[in-house]
Amino acid sequence: MTLIQLEREVICFAGDSGDGIQLLGARFSHHAATLGNDVMTLPDYPAEIRAPAGTTSGVSAFQLQFSSTDIYTAGDEFSVLIAMNAAALKSKITDLVPGGLILADEEGFSKKNIAQAGYSDNPLDDGSLADHRIIVDNFTRLTVQSLQELNLPSKQIKRCKNFFVLGIVLWIYNRPLAPTVKWLQEQFSDHHQVMEANILALNAGFNYAETTEIFGESFSVEAVPEKSGLYRTISGNEALSLGFICAAEKLQRPLFLGSYPITPASDILHTLSNYQNFGVKTFQAEDEIAAACAALGASYAGALGITSTSGPGLCLKTEALNLAVMTELPLVVINVQRGGPSTGLPTKTEQSDLMFAMYGRNGDSPLPVLAAASPADCFHMALEASRIATTFMTPVILLSDGYLANGSESWLVPDPEEITLEVVKPNQDIEPFYPYQRDPVTRSRPWVTPGTKGKMHRIGGLEKQSVTGEPSHDPDNHQRMTQERAEKIAGISAFIPEQPFTGSTDDHLLILSWGSTHGAVTAAVKQLREQGMAIAHAHLRYLNPFPVNLATIIAGFEHVLVFELNDQQLVKLIQAEFAIQAQSITQVTGLPFKVRDIVKSVIDYSEELNDGH
Repeated sequence: MTLIQLEREVICFAGDSGDGIQLLGARFSHHAATLGNDVMTLPDYPAEIRAPAGTTSGVSAFQLQFSSTDIYTAGDEFSVLIAMNAAALKSKITDLVPGGLILADEEGFSKKNIAQAGYSDNPLDDGSLADHRIIVDNFTRLTVQSLQELNLPSKQIKRCKNFFVLGIVLWIYNRPLAPTVKWLQEQFSDHHQVMEANILALNAGFNYAETTEIFGESFSVEAVPEKSGLYRTISGNEALSLGFICAAEKLQRPLFLGSYPITPASDILHTLSNYQNFGVKTFQAEDEIAAACAALGASYAGALGITSTSGPGLCLKTEALNLAVMTELPLVVINVQRGGPSTGLPTKTEQSDLMFAMYGRNGDSPLPVLAAASPADCFHMALEASRIATTFMTPVILLSDGYLANGSESWLVPDPEEITLEVVKPNQDIEPFYPYQRDPVTRSRPWVTPGTKGKMHRIGGLEKQSVTGEPSHDPDNHQRMTQERAEKIAGISAFIPEQPFTGSTDDHLLILSWGSTHGAVTAAVKQLREQGMAIAHAHLRYLNPFPVNLATIIAGFEHVLVFELNDQQLVKLIQAEFAIQAQSITQVTGLPFKVRDIVKSVIDYSEELNDGH
């Protein structure tokens, strides 16, 4: 048996939404991360709650790249496709590289399945896949045979085929079974029969691959060199959840999440509900408005109040956001963006809520807007959003999206003792007490827990009298308070990091990106610079206010090109803020950018500039 060393590999698991594809992909990616590989994943869920089985609209897929070097995306295309049925093959074959491997479950290619997928003939034997290597067997039947001695219903036994296939894939890539067996033992400790069935299926798949020698060789992707510490995979929603738990611990305040279930943000509610032992309180409200108001009420009572949602829910939360602006209370709103408008594409990714986050409130209501760059970065940005909200007594919108929320990457688990959260605390002991007397440094008002002796005050949505906080309808006071609130938010720029960027002002083109475009744009810029192109790159995490040095960076370039998953939103903010003719490359397909498309766009743009000169 020949062992072939690979620097990286991209594989895709695909099947019906009931085939356990997401679990299969998650287990393999977690396995790779714990062995020291760098990992990036791209789960792809059906948009319908329960699409008809065997149809392309019901395909669930999980793409991942694992590598012995640093990577930034889940890959543009894959070299191995595991297809559980004809619809999975139909949906994903266009992204399989020429000569790539198809591992197909014959059970999913019945005449009915083939017709439902839109094929006229069986693609596995009609010659249409001649450019690929195909391995076909009835993995469902083999799973049933390997578990026939167990006293389980046939339907439940068939569900174990994902672990049979996982066993095959682990053999192909020379991976041990022990970590997955241990996980199954822990996960199903209360369901012994299910645990035993999946372990048997896993071993059966591994042994099948070994005894049949489906390959004349196996493959190995080594760990990233000098990668030390405890690593695991983490999704964006998980990272946000853990980040807010950590922030509450550092702030020494209880964490309260008020939320209403909505794709793709629901996992934040699910995750945080498991951490009651850390004093986390979760409240599933009857609607989005109630969820936001409950979180704001928790902040008023002295907790770190947060609320999670997606685009349609953010629309509903705006009145509560305005109340938070007026009362100047800390509140973090996590918006996991998805395709819109309305219910749009619930399981697909987009960055189309930026303008709404900036301006979607009545009156002049500025507030900070942050955006996470990767699944692991969600942890850091949860800490940042909490720091800014509590330091400056303001609501903060933290933007994620479906790609970050559901995708995962390798994460070095930090030492909690080394995590700091530097909050600039105003002097709370100034006498006499006035609720809107501002700190001279942060311009924020005091955070007073109700019932604090000597600090009784009125609160509500009416305009406040400067300093005293009493309701006021005075025109000059409204002018003053509007300006004070705006100056407070603008002043945050002095308390956030300066904008880093790759390259230098000697380069002729600056590329800007934000949010989940980070990975693809970073990989593309790295590739283009290695080819000798004079381009620079800045990725924005702080969108309001912008970092103090961003204007200087942008002024150093004649041409600015913005990549974003919407119809020209950040580019309009850049044009308005810095009075430049920035251009944009946009995409609203519900999918993240591919590196190759970014590379082509930059080359085409540069050629146009050269032709113009």
